[in-house]
Amino acid sequence: MKTTQSIDGITYLPRQDGSYNGNIGNYQVFVSTDGNNFNQVTSGTWIDDPTLKGANFNAVNARYVRIVSQSEAGNRGPWTSAAEIQVSLAGGFTPPPNGLGQWGPTIDFPLVPVAGSVQPNTGKVVVWSSWSAKTFGGDGGLTVTALYDPATQTVTQRVVTNTGHDMFCPSISMDANGRTLVTGGDSSQKASFYTPGSDSWSSASNLNIPRGYHSSATCSDGRIFTIGGSWSGGEGGKNGEIYNTGNNQWSLLSGCPVAPMLTNDQQGVYRGDNHGWLFGWKGGSVFQAGPSKAMNWYGTSGGGSRQSAGNRANDNDAMCGTATMYDAVAGKILSVGGSPNYQNSQASTAAHVITIGNPGTTAQVTKINDSWFARIFHNSVVLPDGTVFITGGQSLGAPFQDANLQFTPELWNPANNQFTKLVPNSTPRVYHSIALLLTDGTVFSGGSGLCDTCSANHYDAQIYTPQYLLNADGSKATRPVINSVSSTNFIPGDSVTVGTGGAVSSMSLIRFGSATHTVNTDQRRIPLTITNLGGNSYRFTIPNDYGIALPGYYMLFAMDGAGRPSIAKTLQIRTP
Repeated sequence: MKTTQSIDGITYLPRQDGSYNGNIGNYQVFVSTDGNNFNQVTSGTWIDDPTLKGANFNAVNARYVRIVSQSEAGNRGPWTSAAEIQVSLAGGFTPPPNGLGQWGPTIDFPLVPVAGSVQPNTGKVVVWSSWSAKTFGGDGGLTVTALYDPATQTVTQRVVTNTGHDMFCPSISMDANGRTLVTGGDSSQKASFYTPGSDSWSSASNLNIPRGYHSSATCSDGRIFTIGGSWSGGEGGKNGEIYNTGNNQWSLLSGCPVAPMLTNDQQGVYRGDNHGWLFGWKGGSVFQAGPSKAMNWYGTSGGGSRQSAGNRANDNDAMCGTATMYDAVAGKILSVGGSPNYQNSQASTAAHVITIGNPGTTAQVTKINDSWFARIFHNSVVLPDGTVFITGGQSLGAPFQDANLQFTPELWNPANNQFTKLVPNSTPRVYHSIALLLTDGTVFSGGSGLCDTCSANHYDAQIYTPQYLLNADGSKATRPVINSVSSTNFIPGDSVTVGTGGAVSSMSLIRFGSATHTVNTDQRRIPLTITNLGGNSYRFTIPNDYGIALPGYYMLFAMDGAGRPSIAKTLQIRTP
């Protein structure tokens, strides 16, 4: 460009002569004001087709733009082609304020990341869309997936055909061995596992009841409970069933009816049993905190059982709101936002702290200060220090539309029940977006759309860096280091000894998460009581209850006196 401009993206049009040769796959974008010193603003992978591609990033001042093609999209040869490349002007650049965290450059994917999970040990993120990278509809019998590696910042695409499972709009749960169990969706009776150690997908036994838009939760005994899901596989009667990972069998739970947890949605049961807020708890129980205003306990022994847990104070139904267990030891859950109906109704600013105790008892609900912004289709992520990061959403639910957008995330602090506005984002994250905690204490936020050629498709993600990892001037802060852990495999009640590179003041365990359609039933934070053994050596005891410390893989974080977390070490809590 002839002068320095404020820019926030590029577009790339592949060749239009019918040949795909030279289509850019993996790429990086750099900018400079002087032509000598270049900074990377985004990277990713584009889908191998002739449609117009885009790469968006937060506005920067630049005169020079460099696009580096790292691979040919179809691996057909060592060449690169382009019909047209354009730069998007931002119309003005205002540096974001310090002290509120930072958004990183966009990471582009060859699909819309509608669902995903973070993998134990590696921290990689597996994401997927549907049978198509950009749309959905019907049972396609396959799924387009991708694997993002934060360490190398690379994205690798894979089309999964061996399971015959179109995994759009499923439920997701991480089992005790770190596998991601994906059930239902467009292939409403199918179930599949992603195994991180072998980077492979495989089939599990079919559900008894076909489902889509349901939820599932890992239980204290390692089995996985699911309920709801009238979006796919027929409407109504989507009562509970449970999966035994040991014998690969699903069992119906006739005593776990879905009717008590229905919302009064204007579209009826088709929407009313969607996206349950489920939490595995003590004695094999599952607590359902929402989105219906009525809360319930489900028991999974024998043929199952159901007991009322009361109403969520004076809250309305809160479809596509969020519920996050930020303190499992105290049984505390934060609920934020949602709407009485799945679409075309105003979202809420309401927030509540729900405290659960023994299964079958009435949950205690406290109405707290409202969030700053009304939200539906947003995501909430618990951070190592117990605060909760809330991002994206709309003030009025409108699937597949970049309208009524909430760009400013918030941070909720349990110490004072206050919400703080954070640095705004520039990319819509609404219907079909996800957010997940990474092992370095940052947050992966991506997706939105999946509506074919519509303008609301977002083939990208960004990393949000919380302020606890930054100095006041925005530079990276020095963080504590975990040098050693006495073991990586435990059961509740075990003592764990941790060696650090310096003094720390607190530690926490956070279960590896999965997310789709505002639901993340896997994440939970366990605050730990630590004892200083001297010489930068510490000890803690894992809570002696599988209902608090569910079987599965956890990130262990150590925090210094300023609340800065270490990079996590991975621990496994074995099944009973």
